[in-house]
Amino acid sequence: MTIPMWMLLGFATWTLLLLMATVGVYRWVRILFSNVPIASFRCDQLEGEDWYRRGIRAHANCVENLPVFGAIVLVISTLGIDDPAVSYLSVIVLIARVCQSLVHVSHVQTNTFVAVRFAFFFVQLACFLALIVIAACYGV
Repeated sequence: MTIPMWMLLGFATWTLLLLMATVGVYRWVRILFSNVPIASFRCDQLEGEDWYRRGIRAHANCVENLPVFGAIVLVISTLGIDDPAVSYLSVIVLIARVCQSLVHVSHVQTNTFVAVRFAFFFVQLACFLALIVIAACYGV
């Protein structure tokens, strides 16, 4: 398996771990220890503590970006691109994603923390675009 594939697997793993550590913990603790009905968590209502709502959004951010990274890795893998820049950019994507999620979940979202979170997101976008350019240039 190539480094971009490992990073894609890491991204997917992080998405699941984030879900379990935030949304899962919050809901299961309430279901098992507070006698809250399992059907009481509605997707169309804003509810729960602030960190729980941030966990939901952080997980959704991962889910929204995972297919983008997956498509890029698929093209890179299909073209057989084995370039150190591709490996570095892929590693940076995963590191920036984990950092973005951690900043999102672990801190109240002041202007400073939102700016830091956006910086990590911007790094991912820049890496995505660089990987797309590399794939497009290679495919020509």
